[in-house]
Amino acid sequence: MTSTLYQQIQQFYDASSGLWEQIWGEHMHHGYYGLDGKEPKERRQAQIDLVEELLKWAEVRQAEAILDAGCGIGGSSLYLAQKFQAAATGITLSPVQAARATERAREAGMSSLPTQPSAQFFVRDALNTDFADNSFDLVWSLESGEHMPDKRKFLQECYRVLKPGGTLIMATWCHRPTTPSDPLTTDERQHLADIYRVYCLPYVISLPEYEAIARQLAFQNIRTADWSDAVAPFWDKVIESALTPNAIFGLLLSGWTTIQAALALNLMSRGYQRGLVRFGLLCGTK
Repeated sequence: MTSTLYQQIQQFYDASSGLWEQIWGEHMHHGYYGLDGKEPKERRQAQIDLVEELLKWAEVRQAEAILDAGCGIGGSSLYLAQKFQAAATGITLSPVQAARATERAREAGMSSLPTQPSAQFFVRDALNTDFADNSFDLVWSLESGEHMPDKRKFLQECYRVLKPGGTLIMATWCHRPTTPSDPLTTDERQHLADIYRVYCLPYVISLPEYEAIARQLAFQNIRTADWSDAVAPFWDKVIESALTPNAIFGLLLSGWTTIQAALALNLMSRGYQRGLVRFGLLCGTK
């Protein structure tokens, strides 16, 4: 990653992760509200349901060594480690997140290796993880692909560290599919640019573009799905939670970067409403 982008992402999550955990808990990702998005759910349960639905969709029933690429404060890592009685490794650009994830693993009695379930966390670049080839039988990327400045290199690194027969499960922010006769409009490009600026994203691509990259990299059994409807209600619920006294006070303490992100929540909500922002799923095996 470029040093500037690296620093922006790091500073964003260093500043905002504590407040997010206070308001929403350990899972820093969308929730799942049924394929049509109409199932009423408690917000944290919806996030757990997203993890379970992704596993079901990708037909992953067991794992021994898991890489969580973009682990946040360890929500998915610890959940997957416990579910599969596995060893999970999480990586993030944020030292604050890595430290909190390590603390949470210790609190859960899961920080010591080689006992299982276990979890360990590192500050590392997902484009250059430094893990050995063929290290993991499950690579999990839940809403981290949008931060990657080189989508191909990221998927290539996921492929490299997967064991033969291992599975990649990726869920990421995308823009709508485009064609030469139906490109993004000027207004759509501006809308995305506003999202990029607030959430420290270099750019996003469409789900068909991700699929094309995966095929070029020799992933097998590739499947994709668009779950935009299933997760779209999430942003309105985040907006509601941001209007509580505790959240407002926490925002004031967390700094301008986090305040900007909160003020721009409607960018994502409107992006889903107009069909521009998409929630894309990709899975494949090595």
